[in-house]
Amino acid sequence: MEGLTVSDANLTVYIHPSMTNKVRGAILTQLSSLLFRYSEDLEGVLLAYQVNVRSKVARILPGLVPHFGVKLKATLLLFAPKPGMFIEGKVVKIGRESIHAIVLGFSSAAIMLGDIREEFKFQIEKGTETYISKSHKGHRIKVGSIIRFALKSMDEEILHISGSLIPPNTGCIHWLSKYGMEHDPHTKRSAKRRLEKERDSGSSHSAVPRRPHKCRRTRRE
Repeated sequence: MEGLTVSDANLTVYIHPSMTNKVRGAILTQLSSLLFRYSEDLEGVLLAYQVNVRSKVARILPGLVPHFGVKLKATLLLFAPKPGMFIEGKVVKIGRESIHAIVLGFSSAAIMLGDIREEFKFQIEKGTETYISKSHKGHRIKVGSIIRFALKSMDEEILHISGSLIPPNTGCIHWLSKYGMEHDPHTKRSAKRRLEKERDSGSSHSAVPRRPHKCRRTRRE
């Protein structure tokens, strides 16, 4: 899934003097408070971290209640999707006008009717709301399906995502993993261009068969 990045960062965590004997615990507490929230400094949502304290020497900051800063190196797992990226989510609700999903277990996503390509038709199948492809009957989207969709926008404050199922390589992951490569027009065009390129390359380097050389015999007198 796009939008997930792992990055190394040099951070400074400010600790209250009362936590001088529990520095590591104080560091983990502060970093944990950033989990599953959008951070402008990190330019993404922090999903996980691993820290390594760079120095045991802390810098005391003056003030009414002096704090001390601890420098550390952290490896961060961030969720920072951009418009146009393809992300995945689990469908939790389906209606005639929209599909709702949860991304990575914490962010809600909505795909409105205008962003669902005409290939999909809403039906109630055996009491279950389902979007079924008119081109490929086996391609179904229902509650519990894992779908891939394109990100249109993301509300960073409430972590709400607006998505789209317009691109042809979007839909139910289970179906796409089996048949998507065969029916994706972009993949077909790429494969066709690759075959044509290989064919042209092969013809240009093909060896021209030579006619066998005939040896002349010399008759002895």
